[in-house]
Amino acid sequence: MTTDTGHIPPGMRWERDDASRVPFMTYTDEALYREELERFFYRGHWCYIGLEAEVPQVGDFKRTAVGERSVIMVRSAPDTIHVIENVCAHRGMRFCRERHGNRKELVCPYHQWSYTLEGNLQGVPFRRGVRQDGKVNGGMPADFKTEDHNLTRLKVACRGGVVFASFDDAVESFEDYLGPDVLSHFDRVFSGRELEILGYNRQRIPGNWKLMQENIKDPYHPGLLHTWFVTFGLWRADNKSQLVTDAHNRHGSMISTRGTGDGSGAGAQVTQVSSFKQSMQLHDPRFLDIVPEPWWGGPTAAMTTIFPSVVVQQQVNSLSTRHIQPVGHGAFDFVWTHFGFKDDTPEMRERRLRQANLFGPAGFVSADDGEVIEFSQEGFESKPTHRALVELGGRTADQYTDHMVTETLIRGMYRYWRQVMQS
Repeated sequence: MTTDTGHIPPGMRWERDDASRVPFMTYTDEALYREELERFFYRGHWCYIGLEAEVPQVGDFKRTAVGERSVIMVRSAPDTIHVIENVCAHRGMRFCRERHGNRKELVCPYHQWSYTLEGNLQGVPFRRGVRQDGKVNGGMPADFKTEDHNLTRLKVACRGGVVFASFDDAVESFEDYLGPDVLSHFDRVFSGRELEILGYNRQRIPGNWKLMQENIKDPYHPGLLHTWFVTFGLWRADNKSQLVTDAHNRHGSMISTRGTGDGSGAGAQVTQVSSFKQSMQLHDPRFLDIVPEPWWGGPTAAMTTIFPSVVVQQQVNSLSTRHIQPVGHGAFDFVWTHFGFKDDTPEMRERRLRQANLFGPAGFVSADDGEVIEFSQEGFESKPTHRALVELGGRTADQYTDHMVTETLIRGMYRYWRQVMQS
């Protein structure tokens, strides 16, 4: 057993020097979680904010979160987007309560300090006091300067219509952060075509935030847990596939090409799993009205995890971002933004919306994930000194894999986690 240093709680031990056995305390220790927020969400990393299409007009804003800190994405000019912390410089109030809207300025309702859309303080009521009985009472000190009390503005990166931000001004470029291999999969979806917002889903999942990163780095479970995937061939272990990670092993892409799903030939062994339901039929076959799109380049599904905060999903014609917003060590808010392209035909727009029913809180597929994450967290909490086994496909973290029967992407993420948390 290895003894860890750095910001690892007493009593937490890794059984091996690699990352193939993950201590349950990784998911259950509150102090460890607080340190994760600092190290992964508040410095050294880019976090997902939203899509530019969510704020199309000057003055449009969206309230969201980086870790547990509330932020606002706002378009201050036709070609300029800022991300500003939602904390008034006066008394620290989270002054913006709406999720979306349009404003000419940002005003805190508590004492009505007002800010420009860039986050600069422009107005302080009674700054020079109040004239009463022939004299001026109160007011700010003579050396008070508005420029010393602006809102906290984050560093912003926009690429392909997607907005990321960081509290860390020294963070590396977004392109270097993703690395060339994962960036190519990001650009495959976000190639510069104008995006169109189709809708949102929100849910709170009672599990540690890392479990959703794990879930979408885990090709082992989809053909076993998800009846929909294995029965209709959308994602099966015998599909042509590829797993890719960046050089640091923090991000990952799972790429799959849909098979026949008929239970014959080389894939017959897959149909023996209990989740395969040969007799399962659709009342509405339009859910599988799948039309290949030229930009796919072959794969029918690509799931990209950008650590620590977002999943980019392309599952057949359904497209979405899935934003991970931690809420304590044992829960996270999960926000789905479903989108398409501005030049989609009406038929394709309807197809994307229909296939979006596979996903989201009550999705035919994704409801399974929320449930197993909850059950996993319950197990971790009840047995905090135990560990999870992540040894399928070996104990190493490979940058490229051409099959789905492996947990290499999860091992890679925890190898990176250990490097950061133990430094």
